[in-house]
Amino acid sequence: MNKSIIATAFAALVAFAPISQLQAADLPVKTVEQVFAQQTALSGQRIQISGEVVKVNNGIMGKNFLHIQDGTGSEGSNDIIVTSQQTAHLGDKVNIDALVTTNRDF
Repeated sequence: MNKSIIATAFAALVAFAPISQLQAADLPVKTVEQVFAQQTALSGQRIQISGEVVKVNNGIMGKNFLHIQDGTGSEGSNDIIVTSQQTAHLGDKVNIDALVTTNRDF
């Protein structure tokens, strides 16, 4: 199943805020590894990222937490955690449109 998710996501100290789907077509596409490597430079920018849902935790602090991997990166830089009001299932392919922010504390 392929889903499009507009979400808040974070990777280590990287966070993403929701944006409009109408803006998604013009956004730069990044890999999980690129987000980790470029997190400071990407802060404040809107991006697209796609991957597979490898873990789901629903209903935590009123949000659903999705772990997304795309096959790039290595341990410590290969998993983005997305928070969203929407959810997905293990194994779903998702497209995420987001604003990158750093040092976000939930």
